[in-house]
Amino acid sequence: MKVVNTRDPEKKSFAGPLFTGPDVTLQKLLPESQEYDFNVVNFGKGVRNVLHIHDCEQVLVVTAGKGIVATESERRVVNPGDVIFIPAGEKHWHGAAEDSTFSHIYVSKKGIACHIVGS
Repeated sequence: MKVVNTRDPEKKSFAGPLFTGPDVTLQKLLPESQEYDFNVVNFGKGVRNVLHIHDCEQVLVVTAGKGIVATESERRVVNPGDVIFIPAGEKHWHGAAEDSTFSHIYVSKKGIACHIVGS
């Protein structure tokens, strides 16, 4: 058994083409897991990712701030304690509201691709 706190792992830059700005960090919670990615993503104010899909289901657990999760047909404001289920193949984006930072834990199968829509 292992117990880890979301404050413990080092925050590393996670900026790249998936995001609308450079103020994004990643904290790997359980890198030793053989099957799943458990990571915290921290977004600066107004930073989000672009429309994308995953080849597997994804679960987001909001831990801090105010965020937005959207599909092509729906847009929801989310807050700490909210849990979001995103089915495999669903086009979506998520990130911080304009006036808030935002953090969430994401859980997905290890090694599954993320595809930016339109690329």
